[in-house]
Amino acid sequence: MHDVLQLDITGQPQAWISVEHAACLVATGAVVWSAGDRPLAVLRGGFNSATGRQSRLEVPAIVALRGASRVNLFELTPVFGKAKVLKRDRCTCAYCGLVFDARALTIDHIVPASRGGRLSWMNTVAACRACNSLKAARTPDEARMPLLFAPFVPSRFEDFLLKGRHIRADVHDWLAARLPKGSRLS
Repeated sequence: MHDVLQLDITGQPQAWISVEHAACLVATGAVVWSAGDRPLAVLRGGFNSATGRQSRLEVPAIVALRGASRVNLFELTPVFGKAKVLKRDRCTCAYCGLVFDARALTIDHIVPASRGGRLSWMNTVAACRACNSLKAARTPDEARMPLLFAPFVPSRFEDFLLKGRHIRADVHDWLAARLPKGSRLS
C-alpha cells in the first residue's frame, strides 16, 4: 500500500503519512486541498439507518493541510542515507560511470574518512567496489580518478523522491514537476 504525501498549505512536502492518518485528516476537515489522479483508498463505514446508504470516505494521494508549516525549510537539510545517495547518483559509479544494481555499490568518501572526511551529502558518492578499492584512502586527485559528476544536497522535493517509498505514478509526477531545474532526478 502506498503512503499519502502530506503538504503544508503552500504545497511544500512535510511527511509521508499512512492512509489511516490521512483519513482522519479528511474526516476532521483539516485538508484544504488535495491532488492526485484518483483516490488512494476508499474507506467504507456503517449504514445510515434513515437512507440505508453506506458511508464512504475517499482518501486522496496528496493532501495539503490548513495552518502554518511544521517545518522551517531554510533550516532543514535532508537526512543522509546510503540508499538515498545511491538513488541520488542513479546507481552510477562516480569514477567509472557504469550503472550497477544497488547491492553492488558502496558509498565512497571523496575526502577519506581516515583523513577527517565527513559522512555527508557533499563528501560521498556512489562507487563500485572495484573503483572504491582502487581509490583506497586517497582523494580523487591523488588516485588520478576524477569524479564524473558532482555530489549535491537534495532539495525538499528530491528528498521525498529519494526516500524509497512506493510512490504512485501520479504522486511521483507531481513531485517531479517541482524539482529544481537541472535536477539529475528528473
